[in-house]
Amino acid sequence: MKQETVVVIVGAGPAGIATSACLNLLSIPNIVLEREDCYASLWQKKAYDRLKLHLAKNFCELPHMPFPLSTPTFVPKNMFVKYLKNYVYHFNVDPLYQRSVESAWYDKSAQKWVVTAKNSVSGLVEEYVSEFLVVATGENSEGFIPNVYGLDTFKGLVIHSIEYENGKKFGDKDVLVVGAGNSGMEIAYDLCNWGAQTSVVVRSPTHVLTKELVQLGMYLLKYIPCTFVDKMVLMLSKLLYGDLDRYGILRPLKGPFLLKKETGRSPVIDVGTISKIRTGDIEVMPAIKDIQCDRIKFTNDQERHFDAIVFATGFKSTVRKWLKDDGGLFNEKGMPKYKSPNHWKGENGLYCVGFASAGLFGISNDAKNIANDISQIVDGN
Repeated sequence: MKQETVVVIVGAGPAGIATSACLNLLSIPNIVLEREDCYASLWQKKAYDRLKLHLAKNFCELPHMPFPLSTPTFVPKNMFVKYLKNYVYHFNVDPLYQRSVESAWYDKSAQKWVVTAKNSVSGLVEEYVSEFLVVATGENSEGFIPNVYGLDTFKGLVIHSIEYENGKKFGDKDVLVVGAGNSGMEIAYDLCNWGAQTSVVVRSPTHVLTKELVQLGMYLLKYIPCTFVDKMVLMLSKLLYGDLDRYGILRPLKGPFLLKKETGRSPVIDVGTISKIRTGDIEVMPAIKDIQCDRIKFTNDQERHFDAIVFATGFKSTVRKWLKDDGGLFNEKGMPKYKSPNHWKGENGLYCVGFASAGLFGISNDAKNIANDISQIVDGN
């Protein structure tokens, strides 16, 4: 099967459906290809139960549709999934599901993109041809578990955070959470609430803020330079949390908002984990040295038994597996070579959305920029 259109979008997460919606508003034909059987599969199928959006709702809206006024400031997962359902319906976004893209390359003679995708229902390989290609698979395309010496000998359960729903089945277990970002810290808190003996590996310095402090900081950034906002927020954080060094949590040298801007690394938004760490209900551990069966040795030479490991170690891009002609848009890790705001446009009608390490706010900006740019090119023709 061969099908032609103006724009092919790979991925029907929030990035893909936002881009399709913006194009639909401009009456630009597009096809969205999605490997799973639903849009936003990470949110619908693979997000843990207690998850809420970590930023205030006004920073998490997709283009052209605000949240209903009745929506709480920090949106729970189920409400966000409902918002996405309404979004897809309202803007007539209609992805083709269970299409796993195998390759995409630019045909210079035809000046078109050729995308091949396997239909996992029929088993057939389909071909899509377009003037423009939008990579919307994002930074979170595949869960990442680092190489840990001896991990293959571990006798207990090993999962990535993408597989974690809640701590119900871990209630009487010794569980190690590896990774102290937002997911890791929140999963550790959830496990502790379910009665698990919980430890969390904190390998790198990290900022800990409340959601209200993040909301305040993002508001102030509209009017005050980043360095002053960082100083103010850090002062308030220190007043609230005190010295966290004694618990094994060091603060980075750079402020939280500057660090986010330069590296894409977000501060930890505390949901109650720090109080559990203070009381000893959650133990902070350094990096893992090696694993032998059910025993884990850490870099401080402490050795402990664990029944399960949850790796909250982030995700990786899979772009390099299928995109053949990126024109230098992506680096070897499948991330844009250029920093925001110049990251979203490549050569020959190639674009990417959801790679700015700026969450849903960044996705919204990318989607609007891409649709407007394509519209100008199409109108110019």
